[in-house]
Amino acid sequence: MPVIAITLQPAMDSLPAWGVYLVTWGFIFIESGLLIGFLLPGDSVIFAAGLIAGSPGSSVNIVVLLVGCFLAAFIGDQVGYILGRKLGRPWVESRKRPMWNTGLTRAETFYARLGYLSVIVARFIPWVRTFIPFAAGVAKMDYYKFLSANAIGALVWAVGITAMGYFAASNPLVRTVSFAIAGFFITISLIYMVFVGIRALYRRWRRRGSGGAEVPIEPDAV
Repeated sequence: MPVIAITLQPAMDSLPAWGVYLVTWGFIFIESGLLIGFLLPGDSVIFAAGLIAGSPGSSVNIVVLLVGCFLAAFIGDQVGYILGRKLGRPWVESRKRPMWNTGLTRAETFYARLGYLSVIVARFIPWVRTFIPFAAGVAKMDYYKFLSANAIGALVWAVGITAMGYFAASNPLVRTVSFAIAGFFITISLIYMVFVGIRALYRRWRRRGSGGAEVPIEPDAV
């Protein structure tokens, strides 16, 4: 994250203050609320914005930047949740496929048990943070639980990483710590992707072993 952010900083630094605000907030909102945003480097953009705000003589106001980052992240996840609940769930239910119905039941169970934590943690995992709000909406996670988890996640992620970039601009120690944190979450995201891939291959193998018939999966399995 910080490596890409340092690369992005010169390009963003050439923008006026309002341009930095719009680019940063726009990236956060699209990555958080719209499924097409999963390829956007949200972490790097907000860290770079923090670096710019912390640079001597910068016209970017850190308070305005932080408030906007929080709102963009919070509203983005709310939009993703609503899209999942209003559009995603009806679409899944209309397919009338046993496998999808089983998956929906498992998702509902998961979000009832661990959804609160997943909404917060997913903020720090690239790609995953784009799909979690939508999936929570499809699974009908309790709205008020999602609301509070969303607020906490937006605070610790959007505000936290932006502030980290701000202090890293003048403090080498903070920059070093930022590299370590970024490496940790990149590693976690890669491990998660490998886990999901292996689990998908295993389930496909089980179906083939049963002659193509659907193998029942316990609803409470995560």
